Amino acid sequence: MKLWQKDKASLAEVERFTVGNDREMDLYLAAFDVLGSLAHTQMLETVGLLQKEELPLLKKTLQKIYQQITEGKFVLADTVEDIHSQVELLLTQELGDIGKKIHSARSRNDQVLVDVKLFLRNEIETLTTAVNDFFGLLQNLSEKHKAHLLPGYTHLQLAMPSSFGLWLGAYAESLVDDTVTLKAAYEVVNKNPLGSAAGYGSSFPINRTLTTALLGFETLNYNVVYAQMGRGKAERITAQALANVADTLAKLSMDACLFLNQNFGFISFPAELTTGSSIMPHKKNPDVFELIRSQCNRIKALPNEITLMTTNLPSGYHRDLQLLKEHLFPAFATLKDCMNMASLMLSNMEVKPNILADEKYKYLFSVEVVNKLVLEGTPFRDAYKKVGLDIENNSYEYNTEINHTHEGSIGNLCTAAIKQQMEQVLAGFNFNKVHHALQQLLQ
Repeated sequence: MKLWQKDKASLAEVERFTVGNDREMDLYLAAFDVLGSLAHTQMLETVGLLQKEELPLLKKTLQKIYQQITEGKFVLADTVEDIHSQVELLLTQELGDIGKKIHSARSRNDQVLVDVKLFLRNEIETLTTAVNDFFGLLQNLSEKHKAHLLPGYTHLQLAMPSSFGLWLGAYAESLVDDTVTLKAAYEVVNKNPLGSAAGYGSSFPINRTLTTALLGFETLNYNVVYAQMGRGKAERITAQALANVADTLAKLSMDACLFLNQNFGFISFPAELTTGSSIMPHKKNPDVFELIRSQCNRIKALPNEITLMTTNLPSGYHRDLQLLKEHLFPAFATLKDCMNMASLMLSNMEVKPNILADEKYKYLFSVEVVNKLVLEGTPFRDAYKKVGLDIENNSYEYNTEINHTHEGSIGNLCTAAIKQQMEQVLAGFNFNKVHHALQQLLQ
């Protein structure tokens, strides 16, 4: 029996098609559904929709369900439709009619809204922590290899000298901006939709400000219609933040694949971190980076997928929104796994020394020669022309000494300043407020 069912069951084919993978996806939300119910029942008691003696019974049983979930012992019964039904069933089995009262003043619509927002909020936090860890590794490696030069490229043609410090530091700073977008997604997600019911509010005298505080939300989605409209939007904004992190990882992985190629030969990895060929005994393939690149490119498609799945939907709930879970929820684990593997690879990366001593890289220093002439008094355009003609006439002379001192250059990576930027972004999340609220709710 479904929560919404009256006297007739759906045709089996209709039920199979409409349920789809809902039950599997709902397991992602299980713990958060219980948290929502803990807050909702506490609020119901304050407005007289639960008796005072009923609240501790509900709270104790909900906390027991929460513990089963965290211990991996929770399952959805074959006879229930979704996580909301399962929790209500367990409460009713334990407490009888008291368990039936928890649905007062809410709908499955605002239940899933609050579940999704709590889930996304939690996942953004864990992802942000992982990003910061990876950021720290990149910064450490940047400092470690700041004196090791390598070619810089534009159009995949030799351009100017770079360094491994500059290369690795670039991806660290990229993660700062990626974290800014994670914070923006967090701010959108961290608003309470509970109490919007089916999208039009309730005639019960509920206290939405109370549930906002109990769940650690920063504020409310005030307008109940917008609270419902926010589903799809919150997922899309979150997906874009994930896509930004994925883009950084994908580009880094492509660089690593190139740099490992024998025609570049800039880096190497232990044999156990690469794979071989069934017929070519010399092969050491960068499969890890290739798979990171591909997985991250899939994640980069997520915002567009969600945009198209929600295109032209009018206000109010539509079953289309249910499919968003399948696309977005697993992406968090995939992205964190990619980051962990990138950390493993980079932690074991060997850098080839004295790469630019090879004469084939001599034209990398042409700009250095031009700049030296300018410093000696030659107008830049004349110096540029002279060096160009020297190259054409095979009379070009150079040395491999470089002296870049400005902020963010080879000789001045500004690692500490970039770290400070990251710390400022992280300080704006205020995770501790959420942790405290949820700890109080579970006590």
